[in-house]
Amino acid sequence: MNSASSHNILSFCIPEAQDGKRLDAALATLSGLSRNHIQQLLKSGHVCNISGKIMQQASLRVFEDDTYNVHIPPLEILNLEPEDIPLDILFEDEHIIVINKPAGMVVHPAHGHDRGTLVHALLFHCDTLSGINGMQRPGIVHRLDKDTSGSLVVAKSEIAHRQLSEMFAEHNLNRQYIAWCRGNPRWRQKCIELPIARHPQHRQKMAVNPNGKEAITNAQVEQLFGPFSRLRLTLHTGRTHQIRVHLSHELLPILGDPVYARSYNPASNIPDPTHSAITALKRQALHAELLEFEHPVSGEALSFRAPLPEDLNRLSQSLQENYG
Repeated sequence: MNSASSHNILSFCIPEAQDGKRLDAALATLSGLSRNHIQQLLKSGHVCNISGKIMQQASLRVFEDDTYNVHIPPLEILNLEPEDIPLDILFEDEHIIVINKPAGMVVHPAHGHDRGTLVHALLFHCDTLSGINGMQRPGIVHRLDKDTSGSLVVAKSEIAHRQLSEMFAEHNLNRQYIAWCRGNPRWRQKCIELPIARHPQHRQKMAVNPNGKEAITNAQVEQLFGPFSRLRLTLHTGRTHQIRVHLSHELLPILGDPVYARSYNPASNIPDPTHSAITALKRQALHAELLEFEHPVSGEALSFRAPLPEDLNRLSQSLQENYG
């Protein structure tokens, strides 16, 4: 990807891997923007070819070495009120901010979540945020589920946003999660390669589907605790609910998961502290602990480890004391 002279115009030369793809799909892959966002930019006349012709047909097939310019309109935030919400900041400079996101916080505004999101908090805290992803998602280059806690990087400058989007598109980051699960794996380490798509009956859920998008999770057993296990998961793709779907398919549902784990009441032989810690969970026991990448501007190697929140720390300690 090459930037044009203006900081808010992105120029993309179609590589061999995108030859024959739809224009919206190819530009979404190359830019790191959502396909829906690219379609909106096409409709509003913000995409043109190398000759300056405005391109508005999302289904147009592209060919290797075609070049397209995408104009990113200035960020509009007039409809979002900054909110003074405390943030657990792991790192911040003029280009990026790394947050330890709490469980229960939605990353950006969406239907039913027009207040109290991470974006609202960032608008209060930061003087500037990248506008590449539009007025509802300023600075957002990746997400965590509402009830997944842990490390998340946000772009404050547009050069950082473009470089981070490339890293995520090419999987040039190290993202490691910890999950506490019901059951013991029959393996110590496994690369789970199972495609994921929207569930055919339950549209709010995802499911393993042979016609879905590629999804790769590296799973490693860190410790067994009687009928429970703690796993370390490394993401090689970033599908919605990927870890939760993959572990559920492996018959290792994450403790507390309200969507992909059946209702669970620990048996009477489970020690009281562990029983209490499990039943007290109000969300899935999943934490994005480690985030490592090169600084998008300086190239410095960065590593962030988000400390466990209180509910997962209590669960971890009770399992260690009773089964460790």
